[in-house]
Amino acid sequence: MSDTNADFYSPRVNPDGSYETLLVEKEGPIDWLTLNRPEALNAMSRTMMLELQHYFGALYTNHEVRVVILRGAGRGFCAGLDLKEERAEPAGAVTGLRVQRRVSEIVMRMRRAPQPVISLIHGPASGGGFALALASDIRIAGPKARMNAAFIRIGLTACDVGVSYFLPRLVGSSLASELLLTGRFIDAERARAVGLVSDVVSEDGIADAGRAIAREILGNSPVGVRLTKECLNMSVDAPSLESAIAMEDRQQILASTTGDMREGVSAFLEKRPPEYKDA
Repeated sequence: MSDTNADFYSPRVNPDGSYETLLVEKEGPIDWLTLNRPEALNAMSRTMMLELQHYFGALYTNHEVRVVILRGAGRGFCAGLDLKEERAEPAGAVTGLRVQRRVSEIVMRMRRAPQPVISLIHGPASGGGFALALASDIRIAGPKARMNAAFIRIGLTACDVGVSYFLPRLVGSSLASELLLTGRFIDAERARAVGLVSDVVSEDGIADAGRAIAREILGNSPVGVRLTKECLNMSVDAPSLESAIAMEDRQQILASTTGDMREGVSAFLEKRPPEYKDA
């Protein structure tokens, strides 16, 4: 691949570690990750996709960040692919697959990251934005949140960016089929009723709701949280109860050998908050 073509597939991270389309604000071990293209309803440009890939890929070995809160700047969460952006990639199946993987790799890296991801969804979350929400571990919606698989409304299939994997596992095959075959929106209240989001919170309170959940997660041992996310991911596709329990058994024995487990028991018996050391 030439250097010119490499520009299509490599993020441009600023020397200080900041991004062009993402805002990362650190609150201790919490990262507030904001999609920061409000003028375009945070539509996913080529640069944003590459930057999201880079950010979530780097989390895998970053033990300082323990929870990520994902949100959108301005009036919405994410309107999906930026269809107004000029596409300069050469035509052909090989390049097409590379471009497609540019966005699909994001959700795989989100699931691979050991940190729980909490999405705060306000306004539209369409197409790729819907996929980001579905790939998150916890979803909290504002009252005006509207989500849909917009891909099918522009001549594509609705099965894109992991949506066909996540959605039926979250809401069942019937509702998933309805939403994917029609492309219709699901609003905040229906999303809560079917378990697609954990809660619906006022726009003014959604950040506090996300922070409250993050702080509860931080009250648990780091290794316990990492192993829990890993086990949940694997159990969704476990072929049997026995295979899921085998994984749970191994994880519990691994966690039981840590100092944090001994600290957790001591804190419980002494009726005090635990002081975990991630060791």
